[in-house]
Amino acid sequence: MSVPTTRPPQTPTAAPTGPEIGTAVRELYTDGITARRAAFPPEFADRLREDIEAAFADARTREGGAVGRGPNRYYVEIHPEQMRGFAELAGHPWVRAVCESVLGPDYRIVELGFDIPMEGAVNQPWHRDFPSPPATREDHRLTSLAFNVTAVDTEPDMGPFEIAPGTQWETGEGFDHEMFPDRAEYPRYEARAVRKYPKRGDVSARSALTVHRGTASSSPTARPVLVLGVDAPGAGNEAHHDMAVTHGYWSTLPDCVREHLHARVVDELAPVVQQHTIEGLIMGDA
Repeated sequence: MSVPTTRPPQTPTAAPTGPEIGTAVRELYTDGITARRAAFPPEFADRLREDIEAAFADARTREGGAVGRGPNRYYVEIHPEQMRGFAELAGHPWVRAVCESVLGPDYRIVELGFDIPMEGAVNQPWHRDFPSPPATREDHRLTSLAFNVTAVDTEPDMGPFEIAPGTQWETGEGFDHEMFPDRAEYPRYEARAVRKYPKRGDVSARSALTVHRGTASSSPTARPVLVLGVDAPGAGNEAHHDMAVTHGYWSTLPDCVREHLHARVVDELAPVVQQHTIEGLIMGDA
């Protein structure tokens, strides 16, 4: 498999203040989503787009290389070495501070991948990415976060991400597979839905339990979005993922990234066979 030339980690942008992190935590516990605008320069997102396009082209040549998340919409997991800015993202002071504040000092990076909706993508069903764990249902505690980085400036016709704030606390006991609300409930989610229009360089963090969906795209420009999945100890989501790094790459990572990265260290990378399938998304909201 081809891997882009690794760039040495650059110095991240300004470290966040205490009040800024306090706001991020409060937004995660209320709305279920927060963001750091201009966390990186636009050029970071441009390189990310190049790496995503290369990984996507490679994934589509292999059985199990990409999984459908609805018509003209795909998800692909990648290894950290396939993204030149991985260490910069995982080591960004805002990302690290949010992880520590919400998930604790021993958080674990368990997932790296991207969603790529294309022209003709349809509305996804409202959903969460996995069932709500007991710690969230019973103790009102978040045990995982999904960081998203757009690779393009999002426009209204690109099928923007849509989220229903505050729904991370719904138990999901009446959901199909504890992930998909009944269609009779759709008006309730649509009434509170917020569409997001991130720009290149922005980084967001959300609870994957907050009910959300990708919307229909009529744009000839794809809207690739990177996903960095992070768990608190014991959350268990690593069972759905299989990241690996080579010994040489591992040695280049800063300690602040290496100590949190849940990945196998290998002599040679093998292509990722996608494991995180969500069957209820295959047909879209038809």
